[in-house]
Amino acid sequence: MNEHPHLRAVTGGAASPVTPAASAFPSVSAFPSVSAAPVEAPGTAPGTAPGMAPGLSAQHRPSAHLPWQRPHWTRRDDLLDGVARWGVMHTRYGEFRLQPVRLPRDLPLLVDWMNDPVVSAFWELCGPAELTEQHVRAQLDGDGRSVPCLGLVDGTPMSYWEVYRADLDPLARHYPARPHDTGLHLLVGPAAHRGRGVGSSLLGTLTRRILRERQAARRVVAEPDVRNLPSVRAFLRAGYRFDSELPLPEKQAALMVFDRPQP
Repeated sequence: MNEHPHLRAVTGGAASPVTPAASAFPSVSAFPSVSAAPVEAPGTAPGTAPGMAPGLSAQHRPSAHLPWQRPHWTRRDDLLDGVARWGVMHTRYGEFRLQPVRLPRDLPLLVDWMNDPVVSAFWELCGPAELTEQHVRAQLDGDGRSVPCLGLVDGTPMSYWEVYRADLDPLARHYPARPHDTGLHLLVGPAAHRGRGVGSSLLGTLTRRILRERQAARRVVAEPDVRNLPSVRAFLRAGYRFDSELPLPEKQAALMVFDRPQP
């Protein structure tokens, strides 16, 4: 099991064999066009999963609480402000909304996506259903610091998202986390939705909704593998900036940050 289940990102094509340096992230134009890959495979997914992005603890439970962490926070709404109630978001591709994953109802669909070679290259959840189930259930059975969701467009599931508290995640040991930092992992499931800008569009829309619903959060972060250039490019297109490279236990990640706009 990965120590940092939250590090993933799949949005564009297969991974590039070359690991770009920080200087390779100056602008969107620096990246090749997004190919048929899912969007963000975290290197720290919430659970123990070889998929999203190999990286942090499967349980998302840091061994020591950071100054702003409160061990008594147990209600899910206290940690992520009611993800299930964030409502419908209007996008150029249709009406988008998040629907928290339910097991066993959603497992067959997730397993199908995780076994797509383009997705499994970074999420590493290719294999039997038990592997994906364990990854998702670790989040569902946790204290609410990570919420796995299906992304629906006009009522049809077409993506998978993990909204999590980056400041409460093992990822916080690897970058200067701030209170209420919110993290995202995502993948676009059906190949027909990839490579058309869908991932970056939904990513930008959801990021703005997060900052609207989570007033305490000052920014949204992500950590795709630096080799996953289509994913990094999707974040850049969505308005994120490249902050730095993070040497995580199971990958070299690109720390992507979307700052709350100044009034």
